[in-house]
Amino acid sequence: MTGQAWDQADQERFRTDLQATIDAFVDEQAERLAPLGDDATRLIAEGRASVSGGKRFRAAFCYWGFRAAARETYDDAAILRAAASLELLHASALVHDDLMDASDTRRGRPATHRGFAALHQQQAWPGNSDQYGAAAAILLGDLLLSWSDELLRRCGLPWERTGPALDVLDLCRSEVIAGQFLDVSVQARGSADVAAAMTVLRYKSAKYSIERPLHVGAALAGAGAEALQALSGFGLPLGEAFQLRDDLLGVFGDPATTGKPAGDDLVEGKRTVLVALALDNAPAAEAARLDAALGTPLSADEVAELRGIIDRSGAHAQVETMIDDLAKGAVEALAAARTAIGFDEHACAVLEGLAAAATRRVL
Repeated sequence: MTGQAWDQADQERFRTDLQATIDAFVDEQAERLAPLGDDATRLIAEGRASVSGGKRFRAAFCYWGFRAAARETYDDAAILRAAASLELLHASALVHDDLMDASDTRRGRPATHRGFAALHQQQAWPGNSDQYGAAAAILLGDLLLSWSDELLRRCGLPWERTGPALDVLDLCRSEVIAGQFLDVSVQARGSADVAAAMTVLRYKSAKYSIERPLHVGAALAGAGAEALQALSGFGLPLGEAFQLRDDLLGVFGDPATTGKPAGDDLVEGKRTVLVALALDNAPAAEAARLDAALGTPLSADEVAELRGIIDRSGAHAQVETMIDDLAKGAVEALAAARTAIGFDEHACAVLEGLAAAATRRVL
């Protein structure tokens, strides 16, 4: 299996069709809320922006999880709507995450709370601009979360398929919210060992990024517990590798690629696996310097200094090895599942290609 069965043109077509599906849903919501006037229009416009663009990994894993497990033919547009629900969930998490992290930007544009705070200032409204921005971000994140449930529930597939998929979505949302609180608590304590950082990574990101989207898709196809478990063998380690790559991008990534300032995770004080490994392995003086600098304003020279500490500690190379090992194990598990469960060969080839795309993003 080469993983090349879904070429670039296919991927672009999928993203185009998915965006059209999301846009049509947002158009419907905008029409419903139009009587509320300009404020609702602004909120909808920000919601539309938050679900535009991106790599669309979650939707793709959902779609191809369905295709891997499907034994019957269903309306492809319905599967696209179901897959799009995962992108709405993702957008909700990002809006809330940016507020909690006090991030200034997202994908090269102002984060939701910053944009609405700026609007408050521009209009010279009374009251606190930052509080207004925070309230708008909380409400938009909640709205997007509600929309994710609605779009899956109304995707067009029969209830005997959407019901089990909604059960998976319920679990997914509980996991990611609890995982987010674990992350907030870790940052509040200002310390996290590698095990704690891995737990945060698994529940805040890995499961909802790949494993649960696969499960939603497979549940929509009527897959049973054995098939879902087999997909976990692929999706969970791959989700961990995916987030570890994100952690590297958060420290070493090019802002032109990430849409975030250089070293943004260091400025935000993220206690990631990468940082935990560096603190464990760096010489005491360098570990103390890194620990003290996390979560403080950093100049470009200071970001470069902290990157050097992480590199010299071996943490950067160690995380790269972890990514490679997790991705390799995931692909091997998928191959075993294809044989044992009888997953569709073409879908598995596409999933293998997606695994490479999710874990080999450039720094």
